[in-house]
Amino acid sequence: MEFHNILVPVSSSPADEEAITLACRLARKDKAKIMAVYIIPIDRTLPLDTELEAEVEKAERVLDRMESIGAGESCAVETDLLQARDAAPAIVDEAIQREADLIVIGTTYQRRFGQFSLGDVVPHVLKHAPCRVILYHQYTPDNTPDKAAQ
Repeated sequence: MEFHNILVPVSSSPADEEAITLACRLARKDKAKIMAVYIIPIDRTLPLDTELEAEVEKAERVLDRMESIGAGESCAVETDLLQARDAAPAIVDEAIQREADLIVIGTTYQRRFGQFSLGDVVPHVLKHAPCRVILYHQYTPDNTPDKAAQ
């Protein structure tokens, strides 16, 4: 498999760092470009171009961290900050616009109604992505199914 454009959506999750590291390792062989994208969700009651200063500052810190992780892996990571109503369709649209041949998404263990859940974003991306998707599950001993049920 050859990869030329790798998209890594980030959201300040602990899994983001591992997802960027994995993307860098996959990119090395083919000298692929890596794009880390942070999407700020905008409530439907607000205009889409609303400037949410605190969210923008948080996103910039996360994206700066992704760039530094990439530098540590000898890998250039481009970053972009987007605002959208929903993150999932924005990720798919970004993959289409950037002609991504791989999306690497990091996820942590989540529970919803007592069951393991991927949330809303990951299933949408898996269903609608125009390319391959690698889902990186962040292992955290505190959140294993046995401990989370206690």
